[in-house]
Amino acid sequence: MKSATPIGRANVGVRNYALLFFGCVLFHMAGTWSLPLIDRDEPRFAEASREMIERGDYIVPRFNNQLRLDKPPLAYWAQTASYRVFGQNDFAARFPSAFAAALTALSIFAWGSRLRPPQRPSVSQAQIGEARVGFWAAIIFTLSLQTFLHAKAAVADVWLVLFVTLANWAGYELLCDRLSPSPDQISNSPQDESVRLADIKLATGRVRPTGGHQTSSWWWIFYLALALAFLAKGPIGWVPLVTVVATKLFLPNPQLAQRFKFIRGTLLMLTIVALWGIPALTQTHGQFFIVGIGRHVVGRSFATMEGHGANSFGMYLLLLPFYFVTIFISFFPWSIKLPWLTSKAWRRRDEIDNYLITGVAVIFIIFTLAKTKLPHYTLPAFPLLALLLARHWSPQGGVAWSSFKRIAVATACCYLAIALIVPRLVARLFPAYQLFQESRRYLQPDMQFGSVEFDEPSLVWYFRSRVHGFLTLMNRNRAMEFMAEAGPRFVIMPTSLVRTLFANHPETWKMFSTRGFNIAKGKHVDLTLVLKPE
Repeated sequence: MKSATPIGRANVGVRNYALLFFGCVLFHMAGTWSLPLIDRDEPRFAEASREMIERGDYIVPRFNNQLRLDKPPLAYWAQTASYRVFGQNDFAARFPSAFAAALTALSIFAWGSRLRPPQRPSVSQAQIGEARVGFWAAIIFTLSLQTFLHAKAAVADVWLVLFVTLANWAGYELLCDRLSPSPDQISNSPQDESVRLADIKLATGRVRPTGGHQTSSWWWIFYLALALAFLAKGPIGWVPLVTVVATKLFLPNPQLAQRFKFIRGTLLMLTIVALWGIPALTQTHGQFFIVGIGRHVVGRSFATMEGHGANSFGMYLLLLPFYFVTIFISFFPWSIKLPWLTSKAWRRRDEIDNYLITGVAVIFIIFTLAKTKLPHYTLPAFPLLALLLARHWSPQGGVAWSSFKRIAVATACCYLAIALIVPRLVARLFPAYQLFQESRRYLQPDMQFGSVEFDEPSLVWYFRSRVHGFLTLMNRNRAMEFMAEAGPRFVIMPTSLVRTLFANHPETWKMFSTRGFNIAKGKHVDLTLVLKPE
């Protein structure tokens, strides 16, 4: 049988990457059009992106005509691009996350395909093993529960994961000749030294000159990824720098300054960030730094925000193992292999394992020490965990493949069923969405609208798709005055208040009522929309 030509192998490689990418996009897109945006973060991101387009201001995000300084703009930019293709709707708001998750899977596949399994394979086995590591790792990441949830969410987290992964990969490539195993770790065959080294070069593909063109390319990718990670979610995007510096713990004389050129690279990274940051700081008179960094970075580290975390020192100590417990839910179903992986890596690991473990540990330690805690904060560690698990699991033979395939197929089918069925069943529980659907044909562009005792961002997102004005929050006394003013308008309030305030409303007014569940506050609500047509 003739061996495959280089062009044939290249075509197969392109096909595999394309199948993985488009398969992941379709998988993550499933059901995103049926589930209303979930308060509070999704509508805030979606609406801020819409207001960017309305204002033509792509520097400073706003929500409901107020500055929104919580996050840098990259996720908003991605959503504005999506709106121009798909229109301003729930699906378009979520599509960028699905796209970013597919790109992350592609990056994991490419990186993993360059990682030799930790056993001692022959050359041909090593080549097969590397491709398998990449494929398994990409599937493990894609089918993790936290990835499944956030790849369907209109938030910035998956963009952070993508660029942190690319930075970690680039950091690995800049260190790869030091992370490569010694010859006796790779081959157990009775060969002479020169043949053995040739096998290593062929099997791992990692013997490259430190100062060559490929190394230069990875240097640019490393700092560009760090800059984009910051633009996705702030300084947490720079954790790969900590991972690289931490390699000094297990690599003797890693020559980090020579390889990474930190001063030059940091200037490049900050220059890219400054292209947005300086205009943003100028327009907000420094508030973007005070709120975005001071409150949402420093504040989350030393204080509990929005009730997510510990309110006392005793509770803080009690919650220190939080992420080491929630990982068994967030990384499900693959978390069932974590005890096995921990035991195996504890007994025997190589320098590649050490690099991946260091990246995971840095993320877990940072968020463990922070007071504000949410299960998805450790999501940037999942690509590294997936690669680590795939390296040790994939070489186990046919039994391992059968087990992996069963878990992957069952999980994918389960997730798809959930994505396609559950949103249609629960959509009626979203009060803002239901009120919008019932009243939408009566809404007019010049209407004013307000709300009493219900201030969730979903009101702004849904009703501003038909109404040009902004939501006004008010108390019950102001509501009566508001509805008495001239012009078309409507107000949303608890149904019990409507019976008291508008018992004798004019016959021309419309009433729309719904019952639902306020997810942000975890309680049932009974709301009525009171609409005055003229």
